[in-house]
Amino acid sequence: MKDCIFCKIIRGELPTNKVYEDDSTLAFLDIHPVTPGHTLVITKNTDSYNLLDISEADWLALARTVHKLAPAIEKATGADGINIMMNNRGHAGQVVDHPHVHIIPRFKGDGLRQWDHSSYQDGEAATIAKKIRGML
Repeated sequence: MKDCIFCKIIRGELPTNKVYEDDSTLAFLDIHPVTPGHTLVITKNTDSYNLLDISEADWLALARTVHKLAPAIEKATGADGINIMMNNRGHAGQVVDHPHVHIIPRFKGDGLRQWDHSSYQDGEAATIAKKIRGML
């Protein structure tokens, strides 16, 4: 069993503000929320680190829990919208090596911004799409 902070929460070794729990997942408020109600949904299986190595069954369990909680969090917080995010690996912002999805309530004027966008160079999109298809 891994010994990350989320594993300690699963084992009951650290306190948390639990929002939801079932046989496969646990959801609790983030201790450093982006906005009030920011919730983390984690898998109870500790065999993986992120989306890139999670089992299909664990991923589907996470998705079901996120699907159940997102509308409840939006209503409970009075949010104007919801961001669903998952950071995978350090360069993408993952801090805890345990699969987890962020449900972040969004409010008009909350000051959060979306990421910047860019454009593809001529032919670049087709090349990248072909490379991705080749990896499937």
